[in-house]
Amino acid sequence: MNISWILIIVIGIVGMLVQWKLKSVFAKYSKVLSPGGLTGAQIAQKMLNDNGIYDVQVTCIKGQLTDHYDPTKKTVNLSEDVYRLNSVAAAAVAAHECGHAVQHKVGYAPLKLRSKLVPAVNISSKLSMIVIIIGLFVINVFPALFWLGIAMFATVFLFSVVTLPVEFNASRRALAWLQSSNSLNDTQVSQAREALKWAASTYVVAALSSLVTLMYYLGLGSSRR
Repeated sequence: MNISWILIIVIGIVGMLVQWKLKSVFAKYSKVLSPGGLTGAQIAQKMLNDNGIYDVQVTCIKGQLTDHYDPTKKTVNLSEDVYRLNSVAAAAVAAHECGHAVQHKVGYAPLKLRSKLVPAVNISSKLSMIVIIIGLFVINVFPALFWLGIAMFATVFLFSVVTLPVEFNASRRALAWLQSSNSLNDTQVSQAREALKWAASTYVVAALSSLVTLMYYLGLGSSRR
């Protein structure tokens, strides 16, 4: 078993542990009420208004930890529990997603780059593996196909890397506002920070996984030549 496979397995295990810890932390802080009694939806609306953002809609979507900001539709989409609950976890998630809306308003460069990569990533994430596998079979007669697949997957890797500053910055904006607006007390801000830290860790794992997978594909290409 080569080193790439070992790393893929290790990162896969770490990813599962991080997901387990994330769900555990959010379950824990979903039981801690925020002092102002505001639901996640109300926290989101307040943060948007405090930042002079009035053209973004707060919506409720199905699922758990499916929360996201859609810059194309200008919507902060909160999962059902986050939308309706009054808790530290709900406040942290809602404020984080609004952090992306603030990034959009101020023209935060990494967010703009990530948004530009989305169309290419949507295609590459679905087709890159197929193109790479077919390219491996014909690498000696038509190497360009393999390298096209590599380029497609490299786009996925780039997206995962660009996502890191976007997510960390959104969390910093969220925590700063939660504290300055007195939406949470100092202890609860620390709890929100812990929750967002574990959420951000999932993106770090995703970036590492993409890197190791890219290394594996490159190793396969070298061995077939």
